[in-house]
Amino acid sequence: MPGENHDGTRETVTAVLRACQLLGQFSPERPVITLAELTAASGLNKPTVHRLMTSLVEAGWVHRDSGGAYRIQLPLFTIGAAALAEFDLRGAARPALEALAHRFGDTAFLMVPSEAGAVCIDRVEGGKPLVLAAIGIGSVLPYHAAAAPVVMAAFDADLRERVLAGPLPAFTAGTHVDPAEFAAHLDRVRADGVSFSHDDYLNGVSAVAAPVLGAGGTLVATLSLGGRSEDFRDGEGEARAAAVRESAAALTRSVVAARI
Repeated sequence: MPGENHDGTRETVTAVLRACQLLGQFSPERPVITLAELTAASGLNKPTVHRLMTSLVEAGWVHRDSGGAYRIQLPLFTIGAAALAEFDLRGAARPALEALAHRFGDTAFLMVPSEAGAVCIDRVEGGKPLVLAAIGIGSVLPYHAAAAPVVMAAFDADLRERVLAGPLPAFTAGTHVDPAEFAAHLDRVRADGVSFSHDDYLNGVSAVAAPVLGAGGTLVATLSLGGRSEDFRDGEGEARAAAVRESAAALTRSVVAARI
């Protein structure tokens, strides 16, 4: 049957995949793109790009102006709006949590700010023997301990002010309890874009977290990894930080697109 392999499964259509690749080059930062720019960005040859873009113009999905540059048309915005109407933070973050947990074997967390503290709204356990049962879905953590809550305090000015004005009780010998020292730490976290915690909330447990930001740079959530402290030092810690930062940045782009 046309369009199917011998085993009955559907074949992919190369032209459709290439057209999607071209559409993926458009963004709020790059709403208008020339044929030469599309060719260079996609790696496809110029006749192929021209043919595919001509088809998209005829379909009404793309407009070609008098100078030959392209911009997307309303039907694509309508399709995008349908996806954004159903945007779910947990659903959007779940693949990143699973990938982080699988890659490093630690526990990956998604947390959001609340009046009471940082609330865990999702988590995925990795394969390492240390299971962070103390921090489950619904757990509320203080803003001056553990990586994810500290990132929140660093990236939300109102939270920072409130936390620094209140008491900073110790949970372990590593907890930040001095307001001036903690304020300096928050400055470093904001500058680095990532927070490490080492035995400051639970002994033997370390974590790394990065912020998920919405439109205007407002704090929405955090992505983090937590596990055995020995796995969060030196190169292993930096690898985790890079992966968490990258995942949080990708989720930030989704959140901004959804206008959260």
